[in-house]
Amino acid sequence: MHIWEQIPLRERRDLLIAWLALSAAFTLVLVWGQRLVPLVMAEQFIISLLTVGVAFIVHEMAHKFTAMKFGYWAEFQMNSMMLVVAVAMAALVGIVFAAPGATVIYGNAISREENGKISLAGPLSNLVLIIPFALLMLFAQNVDISILFLVGFAGIKFNAMIAAFNLLPLGPLDGAKILQWNPVIFAGMILVAFGVLYGCLSGFFLPF
Repeated sequence: MHIWEQIPLRERRDLLIAWLALSAAFTLVLVWGQRLVPLVMAEQFIISLLTVGVAFIVHEMAHKFTAMKFGYWAEFQMNSMMLVVAVAMAALVGIVFAAPGATVIYGNAISREENGKISLAGPLSNLVLIIPFALLMLFAQNVDISILFLVGFAGIKFNAMIAAFNLLPLGPLDGAKILQWNPVIFAGMILVAFGVLYGCLSGFFLPF
């Protein structure tokens, strides 16, 4: 079966809505406290679509297809209320609290190892995505194309942010399941994710 055929219409709809809502929420955070200029907002929305939006889609699809590799059916299901909360909080207080939904796995007797590997796939995909965004940032810096540099840097930061958040060993987050399966892999993943995120927030990756 073709990959596209393994994503039902309802799931495609949920992914699209969550992608647009998350991108809108991050756009509002990026311009929060500034004078609202339509052109600037449009630019930030496109950047968000290409960075946090792509990071979200890849994260959820990594969970889905890893689960399917183990023989389970899996679908992303959006949480409409939490998407509304995410956009509202971004608009009102300039903070993104994003829980857009989750990839639901259908099957019985999922082993600890399988659950750990399925959970690992999401944040790992985000850390891998950092590489092409870093290359894009370096390319843009060399040819002096500011918009590509912004996309590259935002891609690094948002992927590190999503990976780090999901790796927290709390409740239903990926980190708790990875820690139960393999503490060594968990430790390595969380060190990399938070290390890259710290580098972004401290300005370590910026050339000025």
